[in-house]
Amino acid sequence: MKKLYIKNELAFSLLWIGIYIVSLSAADGISIDLGIEKVLTAPLCLVLSGFLYIWISKMNLKQVYGLVYPHISLKSVLYYIPLVLIVSVNLWSGVQLNYTVFESFLYVISMVCVGFLEEIIFRGFLFKALAKDNLLQAIIISSVSFGLGHIINLLNGSDFIPTLLQIAYAISAGYLFTILFHTTGSLIPCIVTHSLLNSLSAFTVEQSALMDYCSAIFLMIVPLCYAWYIQRYTKRPQ
Repeated sequence: MKKLYIKNELAFSLLWIGIYIVSLSAADGISIDLGIEKVLTAPLCLVLSGFLYIWISKMNLKQVYGLVYPHISLKSVLYYIPLVLIVSVNLWSGVQLNYTVFESFLYVISMVCVGFLEEIIFRGFLFKALAKDNLLQAIIISSVSFGLGHIINLLNGSDFIPTLLQIAYAISAGYLFTILFHTTGSLIPCIVTHSLLNSLSAFTVEQSALMDYCSAIFLMIVPLCYAWYIQRYTKRPQ
């Protein structure tokens, strides 16, 4: 792992994208076959997250991959209000228990880890590897590949239109998270937002088709506006 990273960071990032997509897709499928949602996915996510965190720490790469506090203090609450708005989407129609208590626990564990893994892999490994040659290209590829990665949901039984909308707002969110990471030097706000947004989906109340479209549009517009604000009014520390 270390040799590949030193030799070719891009190949290293692509390897981890493959490991992540294939292993989690398989784990989700087996969990469904076993009749317990996320029963295999949750422990797998914990193992992958723990492995990556330990590896990054041992390689002294926590600063490089944003596992540090942002240059813009977390106390600057107003700066992060758009992230709170993004997280709130899954609460718009209320809250309910969609799974058993045990399955809900497994779901939340999985989604917290997914937030960590996807940010580290797409915003950390992939973006950083590409940014060495071309920053704009790195931002675009990191954002678009993150969004297109959700196409795997079609293979897991999701409907076409909801998946298409998910891809669209995932690209928008990916763009925001990339800009936020590049500007503040920290992935922590991105990981927290991503994890909360995913976790709360386990407790969301089913919405009408109109509300689904409104939510999707909201999740496209707010990240793009926030990213524009960051680029326009926030200076990146040297």
